[in-house]
Amino acid sequence: MTTTETPERQEPALDADELSMLVGWLEYHRETLALKCAGLTDEQLRTASMPPSGLTLMGLMRHMSEVEQHWFSNVFGGEQGAPHYYTDEDPDGDFHPGPEDTFEEALATWRGEIAKARAHAEGHTLDDLSAGTSRGGQHFNLRWVYTHMIEEYARHNGHADLLREGVDGTTGD
Repeated sequence: MTTTETPERQEPALDADELSMLVGWLEYHRETLALKCAGLTDEQLRTASMPPSGLTLMGLMRHMSEVEQHWFSNVFGGEQGAPHYYTDEDPDGDFHPGPEDTFEEALATWRGEIAKARAHAEGHTLDDLSAGTSRGGQHFNLRWVYTHMIEEYARHNGHADLLREGVDGTTGD
């Protein structure tokens, strides 16, 4: 099956306030990942196209589901949600989709975690602190979470650029 979702990505505003700017850039990077996966089959999305790396586009999407859940639901929101893909036996399970795993499921999980992330952040200021703490007992403010998530997506979108090019030659934003 070929992915049929065509994500719509909006450029972040050039003159927005800080919160709107951070949200805009995070949304931009979220949709960039979806664009990198659009139009490919499950098999292509499971293809490690840049040896010796085992990274795949589906693995990146699954990983970002875990990252969204960790930072917004578990750390900021104080929930204790179980991981979707990794286990103690396979701590990198998010990166290892099997032949039975589908992009439809990975996309639905990712979109679901994004919806939860938005709900956890809604109504908060950038200075509001997380319910959860670092290993050292410090709380994270929402500004830190947004900034970290932008960094996380930007890093992995660079990987996605190369993986997509390796799968079918597509390049660009």
